[in-house]
Amino acid sequence: MIANGLLLVFPLLLAIAAFFDLFTMTIPNKLNLVLILSFFAMAFLLHMPIEQVAMSFALGLGVMIVGFGLFALGLMGGGDVKFLAAISLWFGHSVNMLEFILLMSIYGGVLTLIILALRKVPYFPQFMQGQAWLLKLHDKQSGVPYGIAIAIAGIQVYPNTSWFLQIPAL
Repeated sequence: MIANGLLLVFPLLLAIAAFFDLFTMTIPNKLNLVLILSFFAMAFLLHMPIEQVAMSFALGLGVMIVGFGLFALGLMGGGDVKFLAAISLWFGHSVNMLEFILLMSIYGGVLTLIILALRKVPYFPQFMQGQAWLLKLHDKQSGVPYGIAIAIAGIQVYPNTSWFLQIPAL
């Protein structure tokens, strides 16, 4: 029973982040911190070798450095960079990380095309006018809530990870 609950920690945090990004265009730092702390807690519970934890941490740090370069160029939001780095801890140096990056890129491209198409609509029907989050998505000066694509890719890849196989054995 506890193992089943632990299996839900990662996808639940990703879903919460996606909803925050959709409705507020931000991913709270506290959520990223919980994602990082839960990685270390799960690594401890599953007796993950310290070398593997260190490699995952190094990957997360590398993703953060590259991501902040993209942020400085205006190509990615800061919250998305931190979210991506926190998720990379969970996938580590594995095929899962490559699958995650590929899916995130595809979903991010589709999401961007949908939002660009939405922004071509000159106005919304009356019943949508009071929705601040929709108006923000429609604003051409606003960014793309890329955290949604990141979260969907992460949730899709998660069942293929070693976490998913090891947690039920607790």
